[in-house]
Order: sequence, then C-alpha cells, then structure tokens
Amino acid sequence: MADEKLGSRGQAWFCTTGLPSDVVIEVERMSYHLHKFPLMSKSRKLHLLITEHEKQEDDDGEIEEEELHHIKLPDFPGGTETFEAAAKFSYGVKIELNAWTAAPLRCAAEYLEMTEDFSEDNLISRTDRFIAQSVLRNIRDSIKTLKSCENLMPLAEDLGIPQCCVDAIAARASASPDLNSLFGWPIRERTDPKAILWNGIEAGGRRKSGVGQPEPWFEDLTMLSLPIYKRVIAAMQARDLNPDAIEGSLISYAKSSIPGLSRSSRKRTGAAATPPLSSETEQRELLEIIITNLTSEKSSSLITTQFLFGLLRTANILRSPAASRSALEKKIGAQLDNATLDDLLMPSYSYLVDTLYDVECVDRIVGYFVEREEDTSAIIPAEEGVGSPPGENTAMITVGRLMDGYLAEIASDANLKADKFCDLALALPDHARVYDDGLYRATDLYLKAHPGLREDEREKVCAVVDCQKLTLEACTHAAQNNRLPLRAVVQVLFFEQLQLRRAVAGTIIAADAASSEPHAARSEDSVSVVPEGETWRSTVRENQVLKLDMDSMRSRVHELERECTRMRRALERMGSGAGAARAGALGGIARRLGCRFATQVCDSRERTVVQPRKTKQ
Repeated sequence: MADEKLGSRGQAWFCTTGLPSDVVIEVERMSYHLHKFPLMSKSRKLHLLITEHEKQEDDDGEIEEEELHHIKLPDFPGGTETFEAAAKFSYGVKIELNAWTAAPLRCAAEYLEMTEDFSEDNLISRTDRFIAQSVLRNIRDSIKTLKSCENLMPLAEDLGIPQCCVDAIAARASASPDLNSLFGWPIRERTDPKAILWNGIEAGGRRKSGVGQPEPWFEDLTMLSLPIYKRVIAAMQARDLNPDAIEGSLISYAKSSIPGLSRSSRKRTGAAATPPLSSETEQRELLEIIITNLTSEKSSSLITTQFLFGLLRTANILRSPAASRSALEKKIGAQLDNATLDDLLMPSYSYLVDTLYDVECVDRIVGYFVEREEDTSAIIPAEEGVGSPPGENTAMITVGRLMDGYLAEIASDANLKADKFCDLALALPDHARVYDDGLYRATDLYLKAHPGLREDEREKVCAVVDCQKLTLEACTHAAQNNRLPLRAVVQVLFFEQLQLRRAVAGTIIAADAASSEPHAARSEDSVSVVPEGETWRSTVRENQVLKLDMDSMRSRVHELERECTRMRRALERMGSGAGAARAGALGGIARRLGCRFATQVCDSRERTVVQPRKTKQ
C-alpha cells in the first residue's frame, strides 16, 4: 500500500487509499476514518466488533453506508497517539518502537487482541520482543518504559511490564562493578590518544560522551511517581545494592520533588523533568523514605551537611514526626564540623517559640555532636593505647568557631533569654575554644541588645567567658567596656596582671640563661664576645621595661582595690533606703574607673632606662 496517505484534519483522522472509508472508530474525541479489512486482519477485537455490527445492520434493514460501521473504543490505553500507531501497523506502515512507545503499544495490542494466533508477527509479539531484547538490557531505557506505564494502569500491571522494568533496573544497577561505572561515569583515563589507535580506529574503551559530562542514571529516576519510585528503591535494597547508589538516587529525587529543599537548585529542562510533589502528604512520605535510608551510622560522601539541613527545615515546615526530626539532627550532629553559619540559621516555624531562629534545634544538634566526639575520643585511646590531647581535636575547634559566629548572629534577638544564651555558649567543652575572643564579642553584642538585664543576669552572661583565654586586644577592650559588670572588669584586669607576671618571669629566665652564655663563650673563644654581649644587654633592657610595666600594673590594681573598698564602705553607710543614690554612686564610680584607666590599659611604651656601660675592648 505504497499509495496510502495517512493524516488528520481537525478532530478527524483519514486514511486515503483511493477507496472510501467504511468504518469510523472513535477514540477519546478523535474520529478515525479507516477501512475494515486491514483492521480485521490484525485485530481479533475489531474483527468481532465489525462482524457483530454488520449482523445487527442486516437484521435492522438497509441504512446509509456512512453509518454502517461506527465503533467506539472507550478507555483505550495510550490514547489517540497509540491508536494511530496501531492503525498504521495494521495498514503495514512501519512504526518506530522506542522506550517511550513500547509499553503503550503493548497495552494497545493486548486491548485489540492483536495476537500471534490471529496474524503472524503481530503487534504483541513485536513489542514483547523489543522490550525483552532492547529495553530491559539498558537501565535508562527501562526507567523510561517504567515511566510510560504510569498512565497505563492497571492493564500494564496485569501484563507485568512495570515489574519487569523494576527488576531490570535493580539487576543492572547491582551488576555494576564499582560506583563510577554505576553512575555511568567513564572510569578510563586516557593519557596518550595514540596508544589506543589501531589503523586509525579507536579501540580499547568507551568513548566519553560530550566534554567530560557524566550521565548519571539515578537522575533519570526523578521522573518516576512516588509509588513507582518506592518499588524501585525496595528492589535495590533487596539486592544489597551499594548504599551510595541508593543515597545518590534519593538525593536527586528529593531535590527535584520537594520545592525549596536546595537553595541553589536549578531549573530542570526537558520532558523528563517531573514537577514537584503538590501534596504535603506525599512530601512527608518522601521525607520518611529518605530519612529511613540516610540515618545509617556510616557517613556517605554524597550526603552533604547543607542537604541534611535542607531536609530538616522541610521536616519542620511539614510537621514531620519527632522521631524523624531527631534522626536528622543526629545525622547532622555527626558532621557538624562541615556546616556553615547559614546552615545553622534556621527560622523558627513554631508558634510556641518567640525567638527568630530555632535555637532549641541547634542546641540539640550541638549536644549530639559533643556526645559523639566524647564517644570517639573514648574509643580511640582504647584502641591505640595513647590518648591525644583535647587541643588537637580539629573538629571540636571548628565547631567552636562556628558557634561563636552563631551566638554573635542571634545575640541581637530581643526575645532570646539569657539562660538560653548561656546554655548555647556552654554547650561545648573548654577545649573547643583556643581563645574566647569570639565568645566575648557575642557576649558584648548580647549585652548591647539587652540593656534591661538585671545585674545578676549580666554577671551570668559574662561568666561564660574565660578571662584567662582572652587575647591582649580583647582584654584592652573589656577593661574599657561600660556594659560589663564591675566584677567582670576586675577579673579581666587581674588575669591581665597574671599574664604580664608570667611574661616577666619567662623573660627573667631567658635573661639569666643568656647572661651565663657570654662568660662561657669568653673562656672558649674571644671572637664571640661582642655579639653575645650585645644580646645580653638587649635582654637586660627588655627585662627592665617589663619590670616597669609590671610595677605600673600592680599600682593600678592596688588603686582599683582601694576604690572598691571605699565603694563597699560607702554602700554600707548608705543603708537599704538609698537605692537610687546607690545606683548613681555605682555609675559614677564606673565612669571614674573608665576615665582613670582608659589611657593606661596595657600601656607598654618604653620608659627611661639606664643604658649599661659598654665594656672596653
């Protein structure tokens, strides 16, 4: 039938062969004007319907020829496009089978009863052969065919096509030798292009597709609906598939199905991209599946901390069960040292919490991290026999810096209570911070944003800072900070004096050691007397400067102690009825202290020092 012309006009589809159409078949809203003999030779169902229709017309009498054979096919699988392809096959027109059309045509052939018994090499045998020999041998084609079965239920399920595709996907995935080939990435690295050429023909390995662009098949799974996707994951788990493959698939599916999960998500292009899940129930169900498969003890390189925080934010929005959120928090706590400040700043979605950010969640995550680190530090010494000092815990120090930044960020929240601020500041052990400058900055910001705190609350907030771990710059700032309680200022000055005392003691020891070396050098070699003498004189000079600084600091501390003693006696004389005057006296004394010592804090300028006489050569 080379002269046949097939085409559609409006809502009608015509096949012109030089003969008028003698049968009209309606599928959905499309009318197909065809010829009965090609259809009856391929389809048992159409043969029976047309024969039955002719018998009824013979019994009723002659009517117009146009109305003799008018047949409706309700609920035709695959719709009008699939019926059009089946009709072309009946006329002997070559049709193209691919991963998208194989399942619909197989269901249409089953609906029309286009069996091998009725006609040789019929559509059922043709599609079955294509699915078995082409589709099921390729994992990506199996995914496409499985996707096409979603609109063919329950007929496709009765034929077993979805289950065959699911089994093929799991089998092909589990048969991959390693993770690189599992994800479809080429693992062969070519160093010399000429080494793999034989007579100008490339041999020995698969050609890379594109310019080094990977084609991960697990991203193709994102086009599946949630019920079908659950079947694929279950089949993979039944075959003990590599957990990294399952986790990679879950991550891709979650990013494409849950809106707002990834802040840097890009638009997926192409017909295979599936829209996000519209139902909160489906999103919550997907979260449960992901959390169940991601809460293993072994951490995977595919699961980033940013992705886990995105899951946790979504779980809080969707009001997921507490057990699921707790599992995510424990997973985040296991790799908190890889988190960023933006990850920790999770908004509070509960109406029962007044704070801007979810500080309770962060407090729990830090608790899980500390608990895990303590367990790890207890296991490692038992295995190695020698314990490492706490200061070498890089993860703990990293989290300490992260928490200092977090505290400084949330300190401006007017609804953040002092107790909660102290709990977050003290959640980490002492060795998590080498210096407390970051914690002091957060404390200062909190006092600045909460001027109405009581005196005991201010002292409690300042108590989280270890004055011994403040640098000289932080000590200088704290000594002049009017927001700090007087007790905190006294502690800062006291420990600053201790630091100077230790520095002086260390310098004296170094000077004594240096002074003994010139005498030994003179007895052995007279040439080395001049440089050693210069070093000794320089050390003595520095020692004198530090002694002067020490005397100045001692006098300042003594003066501050006298001021505190006078203030205490004045308060005792004033009695309990002079509360307002007491506050004014405190403020005046604080201002006096600030004015008096502001220009003297850590003043290490050189004093006048007697220059030692030079020895004659």
